[in-house]
This record gives sequence, structure tokens and C-alpha cells, in this order.
Amino acid sequence: MVKKILVVDDSALIHQMYRLVMNGYKCEIVDAMDGQEALDILARQHDIQLVLLDINMPVMNGIRFMEKAAAIGITSKIPIIIISTEGKEADTVRGLALGARGYLKKPFQPSDLHVLIDKVMTGAAVPANGEYASPPAAAAF
Repeated sequence: MVKKILVVDDSALIHQMYRLVMNGYKCEIVDAMDGQEALDILARQHDIQLVLLDINMPVMNGIRFMEKAAAIGITSKIPIIIISTEGKEADTVRGLALGARGYLKKPFQPSDLHVLIDKVMTGAAVPANGEYASPPAAAAF
């Protein structure tokens, strides 16, 4: 079970929502308001087990975060799930190609997030059904 999750989103309300949704996991939630802050946190805290990443943020957006994270090897060590209202297929495909393990579109049901986290954390295949996708070529939007 995941013990420490980094939530990267520029909305304080979304951070509160994740705390409620993840309450059953009994895990610690660490907040970052943009991609640069997330990279800074990952450089200091080596016990993050999962990243939930928004795409549209100021300072450094989710795609730029993925590019930098992939370049320094973070994406091979820590699973990243893109969770965003952004519906741009190109951004989703790019994020998955850079190493994101799944995608979930906001708004979502808490049970969908739980299923996706469980699949990602156990290494199970993530279905490509339009809500979340694993291989970039399978993303259908």
C-alpha cells in the first residue's frame, strides 16, 4: 500500500479533495502547487511513492515537469499518474510517453482513482478506455 503521495496541482481546493479521497489509504499527502515545487520536494524527500500530477499549472506545467523528471530518472523510480481537466490528447500522449503510468480525467469518481492507484502500484496493466491509459499509442480521446 502506498504510504506517501505527492499531489501536484495549483488548486488548494483540489489538495483538500485528495486528502478526503485518499483518507482510506492512511497515507501522507505532500502538496506542491506547480512542477518546480514538485521537483524541489522530490529532491529533498526520498520517500515519495506516487505522484498525482495536474497538467495546467503556472511556473512549470505538468508536461514540463514530466520532461524534467524523465531526464533525471524520476519517472523510472516513482509512478506518476496524470489527473487533469485538460483534454488535449497530445498532452496526455506526451505525458504517458515520458513515463506517466496512467491518466485520469477530472472530474472523477474516488473509486476510479483508487482502482488506478492500485493497478499502478502493483504493476498491473492499466486499461486504455478513455479514462486512463497506459501505453501512449492506446490513448483514445
